[in-house]
Amino acid sequence: MKAVILAGGLGTRLQPYTFFIPKPMLPLGNKPLLEHIIEWLKSKRGGKFEQIVLCVSYLHRAIEEYFENGTRFGVEIEYARSDRPLATAGQLKTAERHLQDERFVCVYGDSIYEFNLDKMIIEHRDSRAFLSMALSSYKTNLKYGFIDLDDNSSTNPLNGRVIKWREKPEITGLINIGCYVMEPEFFQLIPKSSTFGMDDAVRKALDAKKLVKGFKTKSGFIDIGDKRSYLQAYKRYVEKLGRI
Repeated sequence: MKAVILAGGLGTRLQPYTFFIPKPMLPLGNKPLLEHIIEWLKSKRGGKFEQIVLCVSYLHRAIEEYFENGTRFGVEIEYARSDRPLATAGQLKTAERHLQDERFVCVYGDSIYEFNLDKMIIEHRDSRAFLSMALSSYKTNLKYGFIDLDDNSSTNPLNGRVIKWREKPEITGLINIGCYVMEPEFFQLIPKSSTFGMDDAVRKALDAKKLVKGFKTKSGFIDIGDKRSYLQAYKRYVEKLGRI
């Protein structure tokens, strides 16, 4: 199997850091984010991948000049390059020619992963799923409170009566953390040279009654989605270096 890393996004939520450095190359400790992802994919928990395809676009030279063919990092790296950002699924489509009709793993290049990907791959294979998605529990409080009304009957004189005020209620659920095990037929759901999101492609799979499996992980995921989360992760890795 090969692993595909999507590393071509603009990183707009991390500007101005990403004006001159692509998001996957932002430093965490003494190495860029993308190197941490590759080290995880090389590990036993990450599936012991030896062949990796990097999908690049924005400021791609910084990534290509650092990783080259991957020899220095103990892997074989190929590049799938697009001349413009194509969103997640559109970017993945550029890697199709490197995969030769084989099952593969796809991960986003803007997060830190430490969960047991090897177990996820085994469960995907044993279930004969079309697509498996890594999921994590998430909870948050809404920005505003909710007002509940008694709207049972339009003829009720009390219709519209306020019956409850829920101040900034907490909502919980499972979120996609950007790591997938995919069958090669997944590419058929993605149009060529088009800006197309992974959510759009997964919905097409669900509409086609394909088996989409969720793999729940309680830990082992750090999102680097904005400046605040990046600085928190950066501090964590700097502190880790200080303990070595």
